[in-house]
This record gives sequence, C-alpha cells and structure tokens, in this order.
Amino acid sequence: MSAESKKAHNFIQSLIEDAIAKGEHTGKVVTRFPPEPNGYLHIGHAKSICLNFGIADTFDGECNLRFDDTNPEKESQEYIDSIKKDVEWLGYEWAGDIRFASDYFDVLYNFAEELIEKDKAYVCALTADEMAAYRGSLKEPGRNSPHRDRPVEESLQLFRDMRAGKYQNGELVLRAKIDMASPNINLRDPILYRIRYADHHQTGDKWCIYPMYDFTHPISDAMEGITHSLCTLEFEDHRPLYDWVLENVSVPCQPRQIEFARLNLNYTITSKRKLKRLVDEGHVDGWNDPRMPTISGMRHRGYTPESIRTFCDMVGVNKAGGTVDVGMLEYAIREDLNVRAPRAMCVMRPLKVTLTNYPADKSETLVLPVHPQNPEMGEREVTWSQTLYIDREDFVEEAPRKWKRLAPDQAVRLRGGYVMTCREIIRDERGDIVELKCEYDPNTLGVNPEGYKPNGVIHWVSATDSVEADINLYDRLFNHESPDSDKEGNFVDHLNPESLVVLKGARVEKGLAEPRTDIPYQFEREGYFFCDQALTASSGHPVFNRTVTLRDSWGKGGK
Repeated sequence: MSAESKKAHNFIQSLIEDAIAKGEHTGKVVTRFPPEPNGYLHIGHAKSICLNFGIADTFDGECNLRFDDTNPEKESQEYIDSIKKDVEWLGYEWAGDIRFASDYFDVLYNFAEELIEKDKAYVCALTADEMAAYRGSLKEPGRNSPHRDRPVEESLQLFRDMRAGKYQNGELVLRAKIDMASPNINLRDPILYRIRYADHHQTGDKWCIYPMYDFTHPISDAMEGITHSLCTLEFEDHRPLYDWVLENVSVPCQPRQIEFARLNLNYTITSKRKLKRLVDEGHVDGWNDPRMPTISGMRHRGYTPESIRTFCDMVGVNKAGGTVDVGMLEYAIREDLNVRAPRAMCVMRPLKVTLTNYPADKSETLVLPVHPQNPEMGEREVTWSQTLYIDREDFVEEAPRKWKRLAPDQAVRLRGGYVMTCREIIRDERGDIVELKCEYDPNTLGVNPEGYKPNGVIHWVSATDSVEADINLYDRLFNHESPDSDKEGNFVDHLNPESLVVLKGARVEKGLAEPRTDIPYQFEREGYFFCDQALTASSGHPVFNRTVTLRDSWGKGGK
C-alpha cells in the first residue's frame, strides 16, 4: 500500500510536512476513520477511507477504525459488520482493535460532569421548539435559556438524575455554556447530552443518556491520541466547538481538525438516509444491490478495490467542493479491468446459425488467447460446429451504410474462427427470424479471404457445448444528473427504469460453465461482467452482473 498511497500529494499532506519541518509536530501521525454504523458505506466514504489510511501510511503512522455509535436507535451490528468488511476489502488494516465511541461513555460522562463543575455546562428544560426560538438566526443573536444560570450543584444533580432514569425523553438536556450571541450558531450553547431510552448494540441498557457527536468526537480523538482529525467540509463550522471541548476538559492531547471537500458524483445519491429509503421502499434489492453506490454494491457488481483507490486518487483531496462526473469512476474500472480481466464470448440474445457446408457430425477445437495483450494469462479453447449462435443485434435484413456486421449475402468473420456468409433467413409462423443459413469459408481460419472482404468481426458460441446463462445488465440507477436537486420533486422520480435489464437464456462459451468468482470477465464487444455467486448457486447455471460497458454509452447523447 505504501507506494500507491504516496502517489498523490495533497494539501493535507503538505500541512503535515510543514508542521513537521517547523517542529510543530513531532512523533507519530495518527488518523482515524470514524463511520456511523447507521447504514452501509458508499463511494464518498471510500474517499475518506483512502485519505485517512493513506495519510497514516505516507507518514509511517497509524489509522484507527472507530465507530461513532452515539445514536443506538439507528445503528445495528449488520452495519458494523459491513463496514469492517468494506475497509478490509479496500485493502486497509486499522491499528489495534476496532474502537467504538461507546468505549468512552464513562469517560465522556465524567468530562460532562467536569464541565458542569467548571460552570461550562448546564441542564436545560426548554422544549425543542423553545430551544429553536431561543437560538436566534444567522442575522439575529440568540437569547440565554432561563435555565442557563442554574447553580452548578443543581445542574450536577439534575444531570445525575438524568443518568439514573428519573426523566423522560426530551424532558432535559445538558448544554454547553458558550455564547448565545456568537455568529457561529454551533457555539450557541449546543446540546452535549440528551435522554434516549434505547438499548445500545455495545452497552445494552447501561445508559439512558447519550452524548452528542460534537461532544463525543473530539474527546474520542483525544483519548486515542489522534493527531489529525480529517473531516469533510460540513464540519468546518463545527471546528470551533471541537476545539472548545478539548480546551475545557482534561484530555491527554489536542488533535487538529482539518477539513476537505466531500465526494459528490453526478447521477448518484450518497445520502445514507435516502439510500436507506431506496432499500426500505424496495426500489433496489438491498444495500448491496449492484446499482447502489455503496462499496458492497460496487463489489457485488464487480468493481475492484484497486479501481476505487485509483478513482479516489484521480479525484484528489482539496478544499473546493464540486461534483465529479461518474464517468471518471467508470473510466477507472475500465482501465483496471482491461489489464486484468480474462476474455470470453457471451451471446446475450441468441440467434441460431446453421453452416450448411459444415458436416453435422464434425467439430473442431479453436484456440484463443485468454487476454490478447497478456500472453502469460494463457489460452482458452472454444468449439466450432455446424450450429452456432450469434447475437440478434449483429444481423439486419437491410444493412445501413457502413454496417460492420452480418446481413443477407454479406460476410463477417467470427471472432477467432472462420469467415461466413449469410445465404438464407428462416422465419417462424409469426414471421420472426429464428435461424440463419450460412456458408463458411474453410480457407479463412487465421487468414483473410481471397476476392472479398468481410464486413467486420462478431462474437459467437457453439450451440453444441455453450452454456446457458442469465445476464443482469446493470446501468446507472438515476437518469437525472442531479437526482435530488429538484426541491419541488422527489428524487425517486428520477430512477432509471432501465437500471436493470435481465436477459434469460443467454449463451456463454464452455469455459464459463464454472466461472471464476474473484474477478470480472470481459465479454468481447459487450463489456465487463462479474459472476453473481448467490444467483448462480440458486439458479443452477451462471448468472453474470454487468460491471461496466466497454465504452461510455452516456456520452455524446448516448443516453
């Protein structure tokens, strides 16, 4: 990982290098990746993972994995397990044991009492609506709560009573005592603790009060010796509160918070709340649906960890927000798979071809490269026989100008095989084309025909030993560049109705009877496809998910 992580030099790396050069930072660089276990990780989290682990690796430091588990009503072990798997799959190792913010609940409570004792926090009984009214606005300062000047002893006892379960949800909160006139609304006496009667996945029913993120996060960082707390830009206005907490309690160190621009992709939703809605309402088949921008969804679709890390490196790390074209992500996976994916042929919409001048009782074995640019990957065998299948889309009755495929009385080369010419069209009782009668040229294996020129090259499989397969043609989940930008509408209105097209009865070459499940294949002329293990096991024949097309079909008016 070291060489890869050191490729991209970003402003955070420069800040750390400068601090080291000036003697402002000594010792080990320690970062952390702190996801909330309230959903599956998505491509935006991948950028944060690559950054936090990459910075630690660049400076020979450490990166912790810590779950910010302060909201038990929305968290679950399922999300914890999926996050651990995603980080490992991306190729990173966290330092030591997995950590949880809940590991520090006792410490956090003690620090809360310390703030009360210093008259830096108080228990407030305002309702949520009253608190909002007292908070003021961006143009007007807030007003002090009538409970702001409670005696320290009274707030301390009330806080202990909150912990003891003597009050109901929403009756009381603990607030920091900072400045209700601050231009930064985050400093207008923010809530530090609230009452929540909910079992916690780590601590059970030990607690009925839970700390807020803005109180938990800086203290968790400090308890772990984090030196650089890397956050997305929406936390920039929270940094003064982050620093205030650390300056007013007896933590062992004071980490530095640095913000960077989050990753936004067009044609994509990355709000966990909205992604959860897609799952809950059945618009997708779970968090790991291959159309989802989740890391598990992309893994299920056939994306590789290398391609995602490359994409994050291409996007870079900066302070300026913006939207990245999802085509860049697709480019990264194409470039990665082009080098590593074995080639194979798949006829998605089979059309029967009978070679009238090839004996019915004869067949021959043709040898094709596994990868034409990578000879060390070896060779594969396909069978040439009298009856073949080609794709229906590779034949037309009336060929348009510059047609490069099959048409009546025109010739094409079959990939790795012979040249054939269409002589007759067979139809069923409805008039649909069900078979083509063709002649093959026995003198064209590996050489050009004499006296005529084939239109082009198409793929094929033998009807005698090809294997039935189902193909899931996955495409972008949304057909709108910014699906949640329309404040008047609903983002689900922009779901792409063709984000999944299922093709039954496709045919793949015999070598894919038991396909590899560790890497996608390139189906020649079609795209990159990944074997779906679960669906293959349940259906009894191979099922492939399309990872990405060979070319960007969305550019230049393609979609």
